Amino acid sequence: MSAYPGLILAVWILAWTGLAARAGEELIPCEWTNIERVVAVGDIHGDYQQFVRCLTAASLIDGSNNWVGGKAHLVQTGDRFGRGKESKKVLDLIMSLEPQAEKAGGGVHPLIGNHEVFILTHHWSYMPEADVAAYGGPDELAKSVSATGRYGKWMRSHNAIIRINDSLFCHAGLTSGEAGKSLRAINDEVRRSLAGDKPDTAGTELSVFWTRSLATDPEESVKAALGPILDGLGAKRIVVGHTVSKGGIRSRAGGMVIMIDVGMSAVFGGPAMCLAIENGRFFTVCGSDKKAFDPAKETDELKPAE
Repeated sequence: MSAYPGLILAVWILAWTGLAARAGEELIPCEWTNIERVVAVGDIHGDYQQFVRCLTAASLIDGSNNWVGGKAHLVQTGDRFGRGKESKKVLDLIMSLEPQAEKAGGGVHPLIGNHEVFILTHHWSYMPEADVAAYGGPDELAKSVSATGRYGKWMRSHNAIIRINDSLFCHAGLTSGEAGKSLRAINDEVRRSLAGDKPDTAGTELSVFWTRSLATDPEESVKAALGPILDGLGAKRIVVGHTVSKGGIRSRAGGMVIMIDVGMSAVFGGPAMCLAIENGRFFTVCGSDKKAFDPAKETDELKPAE
């Protein structure tokens, strides 16, 4: 009989642990409202200088790379790795800005892209040797992106898709495969898939990392497929990277899709351009050049370069 109290206690502890773990997941927010200013930066691909140029032009950092953006929210839509040589400097900068922005009442949201998935699953073929060397070589890189490593733990704690006001932000896009799922469900699936040092990559196959359909499918098809998904998630549009939009930031499907991967890294030779949303008004920002941008009127009928 004396074993029963112990058994009951053990069951209670297991149940409490499960609830606590679930509560831990829910402590990572993925939706914000009443945000007056949002700055969205697309694929960086290890080009630290271009990233700094974007943040400076958007008045988010000063000459010492400290946060001066106040209550603004910075969204970086993933792909901080791959092709360029300074991904570590990019990560360190973002990690330093996060607490500064939070203290000022703002936010920094580094989303998970497909190149983050590559790194967290130890596929490094897109990383130049110089970039790997910056982490101390392959062995040190592996340690740093492990589940307990400095960068691995940090990346795993972030989202793949978020909503700020009436805009969704993710790396690649949404398709019918995610229809009916909440943002939290998608993000939880991603985090569970990337947990541990030998991830079960099922959740990393989601469209949020890989699809190019929003950038390349016929516009009417995009409108028909994406409209109900946006409605279900309380959004009017989705802002994505992943597929290079040559010539600058563009929109598709009557403004339902805004493409912000302008190929800013040296590999692609694009501009240091970002998107700013200020009290519901849209702007492109590049150096000292800030232009009004109307997504509904800027629809691009051309197939973008991949």
